[in-house]
Amino acid sequence: MRSWISWPLAGALVIASSLLRPDLAWSIDRKDVLEQMKKSRPQDLVVLIEEPDAGGNRLIGMYGLKKEAGDPTLRRFSIWEESPADINIYQETVYCSPSDPVRVKRTETAVFVRTINPGGPIIEGNREDHLVWWAACFPELAGTDPSTLKEKALSLGYSTLVPERQEKLPVVPR
Repeated sequence: MRSWISWPLAGALVIASSLLRPDLAWSIDRKDVLEQMKKSRPQDLVVLIEEPDAGGNRLIGMYGLKKEAGDPTLRRFSIWEESPADINIYQETVYCSPSDPVRVKRTETAVFVRTINPGGPIIEGNREDHLVWWAACFPELAGTDPSTLKEKALSLGYSTLVPERQEKLPVVPR
């Protein structure tokens, strides 16, 4: 029995429908992709924050930590930011100098330059910055509650009196 439609015509219809409605053509389930990425987390990932979030868990970790050869106070690394709906990877830098403790966070839309006060007061708005800064500058303290590190900061030469501030700079298109 012969079909009323030819194979080349059927193929053309599939292609045309995928152009008109790409959501229907060979869809890849976003949840599957996120699960695969979660399973392939970097081996050297150090989890700094893991907490409940709407629909699942939120995780922030650091990996690929490198000291800069020309500046012993400079560290470069990647941040793995995982939520139930997304995974983001950011390239970051911290300065560990007692005179200028800074975290530089780059996102798709901005660069945030945050002055850190190691050993200073910890509030919800600066907890992540302090966890990242301590983990990068002193990896042996990664994951330690930063509100407990005042004496350690003082013993390392940090005043614990640095005013915290943030500058937001636009990302320059390449």
